[in-house]
Amino acid sequence: MSGSRAAGAGSGTVPAARPALLAVDSVDFSYGSLQVLFDVHLDVPEGGRVALLGTNGAGKSTLLRVVAGLLTPASGAIRFRGEDVTALPPDQRVRRGMTLVEGGRAVFPSVSVRDNLGMGAYHLPKGDPEIERRLEEALQLFPALRARLGQPAGTLSGGEQQMVAFGRALVAAPDLLLVDELSLGLAPVVMQEIAGAVDRVVSRGTTLLIVEQSLNVALALADQAYFMEKGEVRFSGSTAELLERGDLVRSVFFGTAGGGL
Repeated sequence: MSGSRAAGAGSGTVPAARPALLAVDSVDFSYGSLQVLFDVHLDVPEGGRVALLGTNGAGKSTLLRVVAGLLTPASGAIRFRGEDVTALPPDQRVRRGMTLVEGGRAVFPSVSVRDNLGMGAYHLPKGDPEIERRLEEALQLFPALRARLGQPAGTLSGGEQQMVAFGRALVAAPDLLLVDELSLGLAPVVMQEIAGAVDRVVSRGTTLLIVEQSLNVALALADQAYFMEKGEVRFSGSTAELLERGDLVRSVFFGTAGGGL
């Protein structure tokens, strides 16, 4: 596991009890001449709950986008179930079972809530009964959306839009759920509802990799953690080990004011 790779930085270690569903190996990434990720290693075990934390601008959201295929690394590899998917476009990664929920009300505002949710199953044949079954599962998780199905998603509240974005990802039935800044801009009561839905989904066996600005939310949902600073992994280990690192915990509390790079 990559915890041993970061041992020189005084990290803990992640027990290699389960095979890696996702492996990020030696990834570098740059925006033009600005390098953002430096030799990043990260493993997410099958069925694992992993939080990616760090200072503002550390490259956490960039790393998720590289994993999802929205950005192409300058070097290194992304492996999913042992397959090198580094060159695969995002839609092919979705077909293989990997889905990203981006932060900040990631909906199609002029499209109805129903159609927003249905886009998660774009890769299934039109009329497939599996689509309606998945839509119903999403609505059971977020019953407030049932009465809003015909509304344009852009007319919903911020919390409801985040429910739509998360529900759309669930309709894709991912094996690996990538979540970027779940709590961004949400009221605590709405955040509790959405976090509860995430917890129920991963409790059924979905693997989770979450970037989260709220340490409390991240620790409630994850049992393993990586800490990034200036584009490098500085720590990997259990969340219990992370809490023992007061210097890193203070960085999360006082060094993140938003999504960052």
